[in-house]
Amino acid sequence: MTELQMMGAKAKEAARSLACAGALKDKALLAMAQALLDHTGDILAANREDVEAARANGMSESLLDRLSLNEKRVAAMADGVRQVAAQTDPIGSVVSGIVRPNGMTIRRVRVPLGVVGIIYEARPNVTADAAALCLKAGNAVILRGGKEAIRSNSAILDCMAEAAVRAGLPDGAMQLVRDTSRASSVELMGLTGYLDVLIPRGGAGLIRSVVENSRVPVIETGVGNCHLFLDESADPQMAADIAVNGKTQRPSVCNALETMLVHEGAAEKLLPLVGRQLADRGVELRACPKALAILQAHGIPAVPACGEDWDTEFLDLILAVRVVSSFDEAAAHIAAHSSGHSECIVTENYANARRFTNEIDAAAVYVNCSTRFTDGGEFGLGAEIGISTQKLHARGPMGVNELTSTKFIIEGDGQIR
Repeated sequence: MTELQMMGAKAKEAARSLACAGALKDKALLAMAQALLDHTGDILAANREDVEAARANGMSESLLDRLSLNEKRVAAMADGVRQVAAQTDPIGSVVSGIVRPNGMTIRRVRVPLGVVGIIYEARPNVTADAAALCLKAGNAVILRGGKEAIRSNSAILDCMAEAAVRAGLPDGAMQLVRDTSRASSVELMGLTGYLDVLIPRGGAGLIRSVVENSRVPVIETGVGNCHLFLDESADPQMAADIAVNGKTQRPSVCNALETMLVHEGAAEKLLPLVGRQLADRGVELRACPKALAILQAHGIPAVPACGEDWDTEFLDLILAVRVVSSFDEAAAHIAAHSSGHSECIVTENYANARRFTNEIDAAAVYVNCSTRFTDGGEFGLGAEIGISTQKLHARGPMGVNELTSTKFIIEGDGQIR
């Protein structure tokens, strides 16, 4: 057996125990949260090595932000684990139930998926979030992070796994693939017989590779080409606040804005105000000809947009800007270029707000609030495994319920067919 196959076998054995671990899971989760706090120094020391190596290799500042940890971020990871522990255990909960005319009772109940594999990039917090969520849902997990964060991921996983075992969970409940070569990723995608599902979390290239090459069933998390549409009736200050927050609060994450559409009936009013505030915060505006003319007329720096800008998840202080002639043109642009993650309209028109929520096809659709809220914690789910942009099984922030399946339990008193 290969090393990964041995990890798979170990995880499969652990999953049988986790499926009926009950309250022991919460005891382990609380111990894991405390372990993160107790080992903050070790985690930050490992992270500093990762960050220094990544910076030496030319990683962009926005990606360095994703990779970097500090005491506040480690504390937030621990708090996320505690929030997961405080949630209701989904395992065994009844989704539906009926009594058939012949007297049989049929219940549909939540059960774990089994063994979950997760392939992700340079975000060490994913290690803690994924381990906690999979455990709460009764799953064993095999984590395969990117090489840029291997020291951080190892420090995080090691202290959490040790705490879980001390709390009484089986060894193998959470494991980290230490080989960060492409070969390990390819082998994990083919680990049928051991993995029940594989979840990619990262950029477009990673997700596309897993979806196209995995022989294990995949839950697709998506990139965030998120749009903001400033309707003709948009309140100017609200428009500026939401645009600035959506683009600049943390540009390196998937729920940050990448494109802003402005109704031509309000472009002369909105673009100078919003554009100035974005430019003052260092945002590069890549504009269509109409938007470019308005911005330049007001002395706001901007450059011409090219075709690929409308489909790009910049993950940086860059925003594509387009003036549209109508609500219909805005909706058509979003339909053509959206990744199905998060879309927002700023409007004072109730009918347009309802049209937007009804017609826009995305996991999260916003009216008059920032796309930055697309997050498991902000939605009251605690930590999340990722934002699913597919439509099968799970969509939007994936919490513990999305990491379960169901089975039917049928009880009778001798009925035959």
